[in-house]
Amino acid sequence: MKAQLTVVTLITSDVPGMARFYREALGFTIAVDTEHYAELENEGTRFSLSSRELMAEQSGGHPSYVIPQSGQAVELCFRLESPQSVRSAYTHLLSCGAGAVKEPAVMPWGHTTAFFADPEGNIHTIYVE
Repeated sequence: MKAQLTVVTLITSDVPGMARFYREALGFTIAVDTEHYAELENEGTRFSLSSRELMAEQSGGHPSYVIPQSGQAVELCFRLESPQSVRSAYTHLLSCGAGAVKEPAVMPWGHTTAFFADPEGNIHTIYVE
């Protein structure tokens, strides 16, 4: 069997707030927008947000969805066009409420990379190769 990843869903306690953040901070267009589920337009893999309540209901009440997780479980990496776009995007992310984690820097593998936290504390990356 060879599986293909087609959807990445962040589980959240605030779907509307997180959808607003990803729209304003990273420019996603919201294709589906409800209280418990949002889908953001993305080429390739679908990016969505789901409430803990909805995932618990859909999974038959699995407790992992009801109790918020502690610690980082997933990192999203967003590729940009240039080192300058990484610097500009980082400043923009902070102005939209992202938490500062690590300012843009050239990493040992050659990418210009910055780390930020979304409103629920998930740490993600913006970078250029």
